[in-house]
Amino acid sequence: MGLKNWYDAHVMPRLITLACGQPGIEKRRSQLVPLAEGNVFELGCGGGLNQQFYDTGRVTSFSGIDPHEILLDGARAQASRKGWQVDLRQGVGEAIPFNDGSFDTVVCTYTLCSVDDPGQVLSELRRILKPGGKLLFLEHGKAPDPGVARWQQRIEPMWKPLAGGCHLTRPIGSALRGAGFSVEPLGQAYLPKTPRVMGWMEWGVARREGA
Repeated sequence: MGLKNWYDAHVMPRLITLACGQPGIEKRRSQLVPLAEGNVFELGCGGGLNQQFYDTGRVTSFSGIDPHEILLDGARAQASRKGWQVDLRQGVGEAIPFNDGSFDTVVCTYTLCSVDDPGQVLSELRRILKPGGKLLFLEHGKAPDPGVARWQQRIEPMWKPLAGGCHLTRPIGSALRGAGFSVEPLGQAYLPKTPRVMGWMEWGVARREGA
């Protein structure tokens, strides 16, 4: 195994989990994740960072995927202790291994920045949601301030290899609308104590439109 492969397999997932667990992000998770209900699917569930915030009385079953098998072991252990029906699999968002209309709620936090094809991933998330189902999102991406956005474009090529393919310049709300969701924003802000080029966040509820 080469150094890059070793880094991607063993170091990078833990660094990302640590970075995504900082207090400013945890505060938003605590406001958003309890809105999940019914049959729940979580994209990028391997870190297990959201599990403490689910309202166990509202969740019927908990499913999810993550590309990192090492992280999935811990997530499975956490979920099994809650007494839920659990189905966590290794996989990627471009090809979600669950049937159409399987879930009442999809949870997606700090994940769309690093997928290979965000349009395909959003199409898949819409597919697995029941009609009227909701996608709870907390993501970082392209800043609204032109000066910050220009620096994001400059830094992104150097940033991606260090951060598991994380993009700094991907739009959030507009991407969801373009994928056939109606978006109910709950908030947007720069993450405190974080460089602005890495800190623009948007969070809210996106509902599947149409049949």
